[in-house]
Amino acid sequence: MTTNRRSGPHRPATIPDVAREAGVSRSTASRALADYGSVSPEARERVRAAAEKLGYRPNQLARSMITGRTHTLGAVIADIQNPFFAGVTRGITDAARAAGYQILLANTDEDPAAERAAVKTLRDKHVDGLIVAPASTTDTGHLSAAHEGGCPVVLLDRRVPRLGLDSVTVDNHGAAQDAVRRLLAMGHRRIALVSLVGNDATDDPVDPGSTGLARIEGYRAALREAGVEDTETYLRTGAFHGQDPAVLARGLLDSPEPPTAVFATDSLIALGVLSAARELGLRVPEDLSVVTFDDTDWARALRPRISVVAQPVQELGATAVRSLIARVQGGGHRPEHTTLPTEFIERESVARATQQRK
Repeated sequence: MTTNRRSGPHRPATIPDVAREAGVSRSTASRALADYGSVSPEARERVRAAAEKLGYRPNQLARSMITGRTHTLGAVIADIQNPFFAGVTRGITDAARAAGYQILLANTDEDPAAERAAVKTLRDKHVDGLIVAPASTTDTGHLSAAHEGGCPVVLLDRRVPRLGLDSVTVDNHGAAQDAVRRLLAMGHRRIALVSLVGNDATDDPVDPGSTGLARIEGYRAALREAGVEDTETYLRTGAFHGQDPAVLARGLLDSPEPPTAVFATDSLIALGVLSAARELGLRVPEDLSVVTFDDTDWARALRPRISVVAQPVQELGATAVRSLIARVQGGGHRPEHTTLPTEFIERESVARATQQRK
């Protein structure tokens, strides 16, 4: 049976034990272990060494009562099954762990009610702050309440400018516009877009920074600047909102004048497009060119490999964590909007439109 000279058989080491071992007062040991207040570097190192020697484990509840912080962050993710959010979550957890924080994770499946419940639960657990990929651009009272109640909030992937909250996104409009320009440069004019946003989202005036709407507007802008006046015939929205992406795509590809290229606004939608093309006997890229957002494993593994707009998914998550920790620690007052760059990766899923396919 092992015995700790200071703390006795099997009794966990306490702050007084660490203080005696380090030769400092209890208050100094407490400040050093909780990482707050004024402690000299030499005393801090003695306390650290004593704690390690005695196997001291901090009481997180007591620590939070002293510092007012739990060193825990809440992350509310819109769809954990989506490879984009899986990568973002990895970035969040890695960055938080490196900074000494734990993550409590909630998934909403793009459901505003689930998001409201998740935010309430996380606030009840006294997280130091929240990272949220908002499911709605209008049902955001819970986010305002958290912010006004002293819980910092950073929006991830989606901006809601009227809330005045920090956000971390990519330039969705510019990335989509660039992708469609590349299809136009290959001679395509009948270019379709299949998007997640609901059928009425394109008329939503509330959130001009919405991810889906920004990509649709980038698509429209590229077509207009190329002289394509009809920007709506090949636009399909509502994927996953009662509409299977493959069904939406099949309706497009089986029409009398089908598109020669499809821009899918995320990787799961792209899978639906490819499934529909296969069912109709269409070859990629000989009969149909395909571009999508997000450089997933399957996009690289398929033959032909899929051309993509690559987002820095893990860096998006890591940047959100750094922004949130800065807020938790009292940094800044005005909202900061961080926009990370995307990269277009050209592969074999895009071919030049032939005379018959233009």
